[in-house]
Amino acid sequence: MRSFVIFVFLKIKLILKFYKMGLKIIVLAKQVPDTRNVGKDAMKADGTVNRAALPAIFNPEDLNALEQALRLKDKYKGSTVTVLTMGPGRAADIIREGLFRGADDGYLLTDRAFAGSDTLATSYAISCAIRKIKSFDLIMAGRQAIDGDTAQVGPQVAEKLNLPQITYAEEILKAEKGKILVKRRLERGVETVEGPLPCVVTVNGSAAPCRPRAAKLLMKYKHAKTMSEKQSQSEDYIDMSTDRPYLNIAEWSVNDVETDDKWLGLTGSPTKVKKIENVVFQAKESKVLSDSDKDIEELMRELILNHTIG
Repeated sequence: MRSFVIFVFLKIKLILKFYKMGLKIIVLAKQVPDTRNVGKDAMKADGTVNRAALPAIFNPEDLNALEQALRLKDKYKGSTVTVLTMGPGRAADIIREGLFRGADDGYLLTDRAFAGSDTLATSYAISCAIRKIKSFDLIMAGRQAIDGDTAQVGPQVAEKLNLPQITYAEEILKAEKGKILVKRRLERGVETVEGPLPCVVTVNGSAAPCRPRAAKLLMKYKHAKTMSEKQSQSEDYIDMSTDRPYLNIAEWSVNDVETDDKWLGLTGSPTKVKKIENVVFQAKESKVLSDSDKDIEELMRELILNHTIG
C-alpha cells in the first residue's frame, strides 16, 4: 500500500512539473520569394532561385504552424516558442516577424556554404542546428514552402533526428503527459491521431491563419538584430541589446553547428532545377463542361488520347 502511494505521488509530481515547465517548441520557418511575382530574372544560371530579384515573404504554411505553436503556448503555462530559419542575412526579418506575433526567440542559420541547398541539404543543416539547441518537446513546420512545393524538409528533419512525425496537421488538440493529439486534414477526410513527444508536426494551409502582429511586441522587438546587422549599421548606431538582451537574434554559421561540408549547399544537393516558368492560362484554353455522362465521357476520351491520363 505504501509503495502504491509513493508511486501515485511521484506520478502527480511529474504531471505538475510538466504543467509548470510547459512545452519547448521550435518552429521551422522560411523566407521565400513571392511566387506570385515570378519574372524572367527569377532563376540564376546555376538553376537556383535568384532571391534578390523577387520580393521576400514569410512562407504561408509556416505562419499556420507558428499559430498552432502560439496556441499551445497560450494553453500551457511556461511554454516557449523558438523560430529557426535558414537563409541569407535578410532572413532575420522572419524571426522578427515571429517575435512580433508572440515567439520568444529565434535562430538564424546563415552561411555562404548553405547557398543552393535542396531539401536534403537544408534538412541536414537544420537538424544539426536543432541538435545544438538540444532541449525541445515539439518541432513544427509548414507542410511545404511555396518556392519548391516539395513538402520534404519537415519529414526529412524528423528522419535525421530519429523522431516520429505527424503530417498534414490542421489543429493541435492537446500536448500533455508526453503525448500529442492532432487533427489531420487529408484528401478524403479528417482523422485524429496520437503520437509521442518529442516529435515533428507539419501543418496544412487549411489550419487557422496566424494572428496579426501585437503592437506591444512590435515596440518591444523592433530593434532586435543579428550580429551581422549590427556590424553593418552606421557609426552613430546605438546598440540597445546591451541593456536588453532579448534584442539579440542568434546567428549561427557552418562552424557553429558542427556540419560536414560535403552535405551542404550545391555539393550536398542532388536535386538540380533546370528551368522555371510563369504559366498564365488563357481563356481560350479553358472548357466549360456540364455534369452529363456525354460530356464526361468526351473529356475522359480526350485525356486518354493526349496521354494526360492512362
